[in-house]
Amino acid sequence: MIDYQTLTFDYKPCAEQQPGSEAKVHPVVVVGAGPIGLATAIDLAQRGVPVVLLDDDCTLSTGSRAICFSKRTLDIFDRLGCAEGMVQKGVSWNVGKVFLKDELVYTFNLLPESGHHRPAFINLQQYYLEGFLVERAQAFAQIDLRWKNRVTGIEQHGTPGSPDAGATLTVETPDGTYTLHARYVVAADGSRSPVRKLMGLDSHGRTFKDRFLIADVKMEADFPTERWFWFDPPFHPNQSVLLHRQPDNVWRIDFQLGWDADPVLEKTPERVIPRVRALLGPDAKFELEWVSVYTFSCLRMDSFRHGQVLFAGDSAHGVSPFGARGANSGVQDAENLAWKLAMVLEGRATDALLDTYAREREYAADENIRNSTRSTDFITPKSAVSRLFRDAVLTLARDHAFARQLVNSGRLSVPAVLHESVLNTPDAQPFAGQMMPGAACCDAPVQVCGQASSTEDANGASAWLLHWLGQSFTGLLFCGDAARLDAQTQAALQRIAQGPVPTKIVAVVSEGANAPEGLPPSAIVLRDVEGLAAARYDATPGTFYLIRPDQHVCARWRQVDADRVDNALKRALCVGGTA
Repeated sequence: MIDYQTLTFDYKPCAEQQPGSEAKVHPVVVVGAGPIGLATAIDLAQRGVPVVLLDDDCTLSTGSRAICFSKRTLDIFDRLGCAEGMVQKGVSWNVGKVFLKDELVYTFNLLPESGHHRPAFINLQQYYLEGFLVERAQAFAQIDLRWKNRVTGIEQHGTPGSPDAGATLTVETPDGTYTLHARYVVAADGSRSPVRKLMGLDSHGRTFKDRFLIADVKMEADFPTERWFWFDPPFHPNQSVLLHRQPDNVWRIDFQLGWDADPVLEKTPERVIPRVRALLGPDAKFELEWVSVYTFSCLRMDSFRHGQVLFAGDSAHGVSPFGARGANSGVQDAENLAWKLAMVLEGRATDALLDTYAREREYAADENIRNSTRSTDFITPKSAVSRLFRDAVLTLARDHAFARQLVNSGRLSVPAVLHESVLNTPDAQPFAGQMMPGAACCDAPVQVCGQASSTEDANGASAWLLHWLGQSFTGLLFCGDAARLDAQTQAALQRIAQGPVPTKIVAVVSEGANAPEGLPPSAIVLRDVEGLAAARYDATPGTFYLIRPDQHVCARWRQVDADRVDNALKRALCVGGTA
């Protein structure tokens, strides 16, 4: 396999650097070829949008850095065509354990039910993740990936929303400086975002006065593939420790150090090795692969949109590492932004749609910051009273379920439900369950009618509902075991399928049923082989969901009505729809 830790990429001069080259306005320039920038570029390319992707380096991530990638992130990478290699290489896990001193307090399962394609999480070093994304990006002619291209200046011109609006970037390379023109710029250039600094912008929030040591340790160990978190363990008293397994027999160990720890001294082998040995035992054999000491903040920019420049990932927001909310929320930024940029550039939506990217992802960032702050306050009590409360909760959690709800060793990342989004059409009829407008769609095992797809084939994406949702607007119709659709439903589906906004129709039938008569010829028909799709979407025969291109629920009705769907589509594109 490719050694992603030492892999380098070649710098190549671009067209704009050639003498006498004609000025060209690129639809989108993405700054930063980390996970968020790569995901944004791939998503846009899949939608046919040309992208210039700039990175000031020529290597992948140094050290493992982000390692925990959630089910929602894997679902997004499935849609981008690159999740399978990540899952095969990564370490899948659903179970976590919490310890007080050396005693197990309780165990939790992040995915207790069956019928999902992907696990709750995989652990995968960030350089592997970036490697898989670069390989995927290189498959698209629409992506112009430029290494060693550093943005040193940015100026905007024109009124946002007008045809002449855009941005001009100054880019420095080994061959000198050149000018790059863009309609839109996506700043995915990390927590120290040069683009943010060039624009005189800042982030605001709270910095936590504590230090943590990351030690990536290569060793043979019999620990299970689980997330283990200790409060006040005997091998590291009065502090906390987190243990995760990664691929290649590498284990991530996080040691809480306290604010007074010397960050330079604590990174030396003389300090790290005794801490690791105290955990593993005096005879343990291991090698240190990567060591870092960090502090962290919970903060965000006031706005994620500034004219033609849109900020995503760590450039827009930052959280503590407890809960794996950083990279995962950044990938969700990318999926939210890409389809909206594509719709605006295609002329199917007004520029105002991009304002909803900022509002939706600012809402999600606030949710992540709130949860991350609570986690950090529980892990690192700031007063004797807070410490007393935390230790009492941990003691009670051994025997009492109510106390376990209060334990917070890092509430793990889940996708934000965009309750208040202006793109949602509110329910007009009662529904139960979690698939409300604004929620990310849930998966379920299915079988494609007319194909021998097996729900037991873990690699068969066609055997899972999410494979067929998103990318474009999707109408999801639950047909039950109907042999023929009524005339009203047939007419409504024909209008929707042939409407001005491309909308694919996916019909779900009961186990053992066949495709009903009256569906549009282009409709995809899936069998609900375990009944989980209907159950998870609270669907009765005739129920119809409108799904956004990013696999979030846009609207739902108990019966399909073309006028209501048309209004919902207009509302979702900011072109005048009503509830």
